[in-house]
Amino acid sequence: MAGSIDTPVRLFESESNLGQFSKKIWFYQEVESTNDVLAQLAEDGAPHGTVVVANAQTAGRGRHGNSWYSPAGTGLYLSALVRTTSSPVLTLAAGVAVAEALRKVTSLDATLKWPNDVMVVSTGQPRKVAGILTEASTEQNIVDRVIVGIGINVGEAIWPVGLTGLAGSVEGLTGQTVDRELLLLELLVSFSSLCAEVESGRVGNLLARWQTLAPSCRGTVVEWSVGAVRRRGITEGVDTDGALLVRIGSSLERLVGGEIQHIR
Repeated sequence: MAGSIDTPVRLFESESNLGQFSKKIWFYQEVESTNDVLAQLAEDGAPHGTVVVANAQTAGRGRHGNSWYSPAGTGLYLSALVRTTSSPVLTLAAGVAVAEALRKVTSLDATLKWPNDVMVVSTGQPRKVAGILTEASTEQNIVDRVIVGIGINVGEAIWPVGLTGLAGSVEGLTGQTVDRELLLLELLVSFSSLCAEVESGRVGNLLARWQTLAPSCRGTVVEWSVGAVRRRGITEGVDTDGALLVRIGSSLERLVGGEIQHIR
């Protein structure tokens, strides 16, 4: 694992815009997982707003223990430490930051899929270009920190068999080279602003932006499992805690986790 290196020039020059994430940004050539590196830094007393960025991960992971394919030189892999709030909408805030940064820096119409996927539709096929993994740590049954991990497929890669046709990269979909430093800058600026809103309890703007970027969160037929039973309903947005609302007949269900399948 490489040591800390100097902050790239544009990040340094934009420190005031980075707000909460201007405290310390660690850069590594390769790590097992940026979330794990940041967790250790947090244990050692790293302050709120510390960020870890890596060029490659050898054991990157997603939700439910799934691996996150993170080859060298093809992605933007980072984790941010949040100590000021444990709100469940932090995952949605990260999604908005990623999607809006991609829209600003590239020509992609990035969209969101509950709870943590950033998608782009190409030739009628939805491709996952980024994902978010939020992990909380508790002390005496109280959440004392949250680590928000973000992985973005920037450059083209030789996808493993299980990802072929499902994953996509920003450069592969646009045919253009992406400025990763600028993408990181825009992402952190947006996420810092959204975190400040979440900390103050003002989540209305965040939820409105998320739902605008997530067309499937309303009017989409979805299925999910409850034990051995499959359920089906129609999405009706998200609530103030970030739960997906699904209509089944006359009842409204709240989904707070798990895997959902979009039917139509």
